[in-house]
Amino acid sequence: MNYPLEGSCQCGSVKLRLLAAPQMVVACHCRECQKLSTSAFSLTAMVKTTDIEIHGELKDWQRTAESGNINGAKFCPGCGNRIYHYNPAQPDMIKLKPTYFSDTGFIRPTVHVWTSEKQDWVQIPDGVKVVEKQL
Repeated sequence: MNYPLEGSCQCGSVKLRLLAAPQMVVACHCRECQKLSTSAFSLTAMVKTTDIEIHGELKDWQRTAESGNINGAKFCPGCGNRIYHYNPAQPDMIKLKPTYFSDTGFIRPTVHVWTSEKQDWVQIPDGVKVVEKQL
């Protein structure tokens, strides 16, 4: 991959610039991510905050996770696209939704989490780390 990568939300109000490869890419199978993605799982790229530039207005939404941690989310107020999640206790890392970039070749999950809630028809590739709940 050649960085930086450029991207945006659906309406183009939020612009993204990924400066370096993510630390990891995670496929989450929890019920909340199924609701978010309207699919069997949600993809997340773990990115250092110093490795991403985000321009445009973002709105905030939060919920308390099963662990007791705050699961915050930033989204575009225009189109509603969820841009990233964050934990206020980990300010140096965000959980970026990676499909907004013009080149999505870096999206290769290295771990599948919350497989205890995965849809029965989903087959996880051999050699990928599997975690029944949270990392």
